[in-house]
Amino acid sequence: MFEKLVEIICDYVEVDPSQITPQSRFMEDLGFTSFDFMSMLGQLEDEFDVEIDQQEIADIRTVQEAVDYLEKLSE
Repeated sequence: MFEKLVEIICDYVEVDPSQITPQSRFMEDLGFTSFDFMSMLGQLEDEFDVEIDQQEIADIRTVQEAVDYLEKLSE
């Protein structure tokens, strides 16, 4: 799940995949804008066939938090 998320992140921001860690923060470390993040969420819904709750996703700051959330939705 982490590796796939890294691939998707690289579709939205100019960052070397090797620089993305579970602790990387979307806005502060990876340079996401709010628009980038929301666009990526749509792709994640399609990719993983899940329904992302906008209220819950608002608390997600790091790549690992996103992985944990997606894994929970996929169960």
